[in-house]
Amino acid sequence: MKRSRRSSLTLAKALKSEVRSPRLADAGRKKIAWAAREMPVLRMIAQRFERDKPLSGIRIAACLHVTAETANLVSVLKSGGAEVVLCASNPLSTQDDVAAAIAHDLKIPTFAIRGEDRKTYYRHLKLVLSTKPQVTMDDGADLVSLLHGAKKHLAKLIWGSSEETTTGVIRLRALHKQGKLLFPVVAVNDSKTKHLFDNRYGTGQSTIDGILRATNVLIAGKTFVISGYGYCGKGVAMRARGMGAQVVVCEVDAVRALEARMDGYEVMPMKSAARVGDIFVTVTGDINALDVEHFKLMKDGAIVANAGHFDVEINLAGLKKLSSEVRGIRPNVEEYRLKSGKKLHVLSEGRLVNLAAAEGHPSMVMDMSFANQALAAVFIAKNHATLKPQVYSVEAELDEEVARMKLKSLGISIDELSPRQRKYLSSWQQGT
Repeated sequence: MKRSRRSSLTLAKALKSEVRSPRLADAGRKKIAWAAREMPVLRMIAQRFERDKPLSGIRIAACLHVTAETANLVSVLKSGGAEVVLCASNPLSTQDDVAAAIAHDLKIPTFAIRGEDRKTYYRHLKLVLSTKPQVTMDDGADLVSLLHGAKKHLAKLIWGSSEETTTGVIRLRALHKQGKLLFPVVAVNDSKTKHLFDNRYGTGQSTIDGILRATNVLIAGKTFVISGYGYCGKGVAMRARGMGAQVVVCEVDAVRALEARMDGYEVMPMKSAARVGDIFVTVTGDINALDVEHFKLMKDGAIVANAGHFDVEINLAGLKKLSSEVRGIRPNVEEYRLKSGKKLHVLSEGRLVNLAAAEGHPSMVMDMSFANQALAAVFIAKNHATLKPQVYSVEAELDEEVARMKLKSLGISIDELSPRQRKYLSSWQQGT
């Protein structure tokens, strides 16, 4: 067993990073330092990891968006003693300068090049799995999918995995429901300190940021259509309204649709919204939220973007069939000229607009999300012998710990229950 571990560690160290250019490392280093300013919880965890080395000798393969915030996470994992390898979880979300700095400064094998094709993307995923990891970190469950398919022979080595995003958790719960999940997975996305903040405030702000950087359009006065009213959709709706847009929500879930109406938004089917919308954002986690029937109804000049994890929410193949010409007219903007003469504008090839056209979530919210990732890795390391192949939620105590560390970093203190109050809440005898 010890020989196997040394062999795998040697293999990880022998891997040669594949990044755009090592010469970009200086710019990436500055970005990483800038992000670290707003990630105090992760710094606190780093100090603990430096002292206790809770991940000593553990091989971690991470498939995450390669951003400055991710750089701070993998640095913390390494400080805890882990052998880390990193690849991108989306071909357009990589910050090439950050990838160069991770490879050069942190000496972490990194496989991420912005704009890499599908073949390269999957070759990179297979490279990180070639290190025979014991723990994987996913953003979209692509590593887990490989471990249940082409790389299934490596699944027996996996102690556990953690999943960052809603889309990934959906895939994993489907695997578990079918009885096919081969190892335990911690649904980091479902922790309160992740989805209540990262999904809502992070996606909300960064999606608007991506649309503005790509188009420079005025949002005030526009009709802004959002497909999906989960936490991410709520965040986008909140920020669009804050910038003066008339917000329309499209939903298939009756409760969420009702909630959107009570929150003050127009609610209607996409067939109706398609006729009136100026800007469309999909954030559903499902395929064809915007489909051929909708494109035919849209206004000339409508802008279409996706903030869901995969580029399947907009039926681009169908849109292309409707079009006589497709051309790039700005960075991250493609103009589809329909055979009818109408023009529609698709942002970032239908991929996550907040990461492809901007820089992703602000560091302050990723601080909590990645704190959960780091603590989930320790949880798996400590408990893997007793964990079953199912999807686990982050323990409430860990969630509470992250929230308290965040409050402390902000200089905020809160009340505590008195012994009498605690007793009252745990009793049933006292009534009216």
